Amino acid sequence: MKIIGIIPARFASTRFPGKPLAELRGKKILQWVVEGARTSLLLSEIHVATDDQRIFDFCQSIGASAIMTSTDCVTGTDRICEATRHLDFDYVINIQGDEPLVNKDYIDPLAKAFVENQSLEMVTLAHPFEAEDLNNMNAVKVITNQNDEAIYFSRFPIPFSREGFVPGIVQKHIGLYGYSRKFLQTFCTTPQTQIEKFESLEQLRALYLGARIKVISVSKPTYGVDTPEDLQKLEALLK
Repeated sequence: MKIIGIIPARFASTRFPGKPLAELRGKKILQWVVEGARTSLLLSEIHVATDDQRIFDFCQSIGASAIMTSTDCVTGTDRICEATRHLDFDYVINIQGDEPLVNKDYIDPLAKAFVENQSLEMVTLAHPFEAEDLNNMNAVKVITNQNDEAIYFSRFPIPFSREGFVPGIVQKHIGLYGYSRKFLQTFCTTPQTQIEKFESLEQLRALYLGARIKVISVSKPTYGVDTPEDLQKLEALLK
């Protein structure tokens, strides 16, 4: 069994252009992610997938493998699919390029899930939800069934309750994923679905296709950087 890690990184972010090369305490965000990915004990290879020469050149400067992809990739998963076209692997972990504090504590539970159950199509992470995030559209919510498989993801408060927020039913999604090679191909040869476009959540394409997405709970959140304000908050946190 061969499990690899791919870090999709694009320069032209709408909310934060040039985000992967923004500095966080003296290092580029992308370098934090690469170094965190290298702490994994289960990944055979790690590659950055990008459509920008500046990011490609930076990867070379820090000794990280990079693969150029087209600018037409709609989602990070589509970019991973293109980048892995000629790679040898059984499973791939999608390590978001804007999660500077990611490390083996988040990556290896995904990889281990495939080691323990090779029939899995897709896995992802979640952690306990805080009430103040209920109406935060950047905080993606996930509810699961009795087998810890995703029922639905949303940016909106789910499930609806007349009693208000009920702890323990909903979790906050962490945007790291693992895919089997076969399911990755199925996902990326399927056009974007309406539900995916409405919520702007690519994992809803997988649910639309009938995939069983295993959701692994971790105790601590990661700290994604979506905006310059997020970067300032993380800078303050690390101090």
